[in-house]
Amino acid sequence: MNTATLVLASRSPRRRQLLEMLGISHVVDPVEVDELPRSGEDPERYAVRLAREKALAGSKRHPDIWVLGADTVVVLDGRILGKPKSPTAAEDMLLELAGNRHRVVSAVALARGDDMHGACDVTSVWIRQMTREGVRAYVRTGEPLDKAGSYGIQGLGAVLVDRIEGDYFSVMGLPLRLVVDLMSAAGIPYNFT
Repeated sequence: MNTATLVLASRSPRRRQLLEMLGISHVVDPVEVDELPRSGEDPERYAVRLAREKALAGSKRHPDIWVLGADTVVVLDGRILGKPKSPTAAEDMLLELAGNRHRVVSAVALARGDDMHGACDVTSVWIRQMTREGVRAYVRTGEPLDKAGSYGIQGLGAVLVDRIEGDYFSVMGLPLRLVVDLMSAAGIPYNFT
């Protein structure tokens, strides 16, 4: 018998670690969905749609347990910056972000059968000015290569961030306060245990 509170429909180690940090029992079962943005789809709608599609896809596999889907996108001047395809692409992306403010949009959805709860968070992030040499040194660590926007605020990339306005955990990829709110709406109270 499955005693997990929910299924995490993501392969993100950060999302798993954040649920573990809060003591939320879960199992991990990643799903695949088409992640191409639709024509004219703004970043918020895109992130919300993907979180919902991931939760629903996971719910088909696990109809008797709540499934958590999530998606996070980095947005600069209305453009979605995904994961870099190469070290050079990571360098270019980081140089674009340097000295500028961008938005991190994180959406979460909780589904079981036809029941769905969802929420979205937007956090502003300012990246410090950087030299090309500094950017290259960071890219050589390998950390940026699997991160949307080419940086990880929870790792070495923390030194690149000048400040944020909003939810730190949302920038990591899982706005915890929203997850707890969704759990409450689904009848799963969080009790700090």
